[in-house]
Amino acid sequence: MPAAMHLPLFYVHQKFAMTTNVYRLVAANPDGSEGQLMGLAQQKRMAFKEQVTFYSDESKSRPVFSFQARKKIDLNAGYDIRDEAGNQIGFFKKDFGASLLRSTFTLEGPGYAGTGQERSQAVALIRRFADIPFLPIHFDFVDPAGQPLMSVERQGSIRDRYTVHVPNPEVDFRVAAAVAVGLDALMQR
Repeated sequence: MPAAMHLPLFYVHQKFAMTTNVYRLVAANPDGSEGQLMGLAQQKRMAFKEQVTFYSDESKSRPVFSFQARKKIDLNAGYDIRDEAGNQIGFFKKDFGASLLRSTFTLEGPGYAGTGQERSQAVALIRRFADIPFLPIHFDFVDPAGQPLMSVERQGSIRDRYTVHVPNPEVDFRVAAAVAVGLDALMQR
């Protein structure tokens, strides 16, 4: 069943802020250029229980969805994705054991589930042993049959910029946006 809000292609741009990580979510136009602002995400740094709130616009007057860790300070924590009314619309979690050599996440939503992993084993290994800020970090999420759910591709730039492809119409934009921002925020990029 198609998601309530599906967006097949969008961009995530991290903005500089002193005490928070701020991310702009921008829809892609049919030609691939940047289109409408779809929201703004804000994460407080150094929080004991990870939470990221997504707002409808830059005024931050209306929170529209969020994700929050189920537990405080847990390497294997799961994150509930909630809509504006507080209803759970998805879940993601870092698989700590599988992430030792290549970061791996699980993803669940209404009617689908999958696993996402760094595309390149070589880049994953380099990232673990060297602090190279402009490495292209790409994640591909697939369902148990190997069909693509979504992908997140980091672009080389001074601030983190991501292109998010969501070919599966069951994956809600809010879930895809939460996972894309979560990958950046949780990997401390």
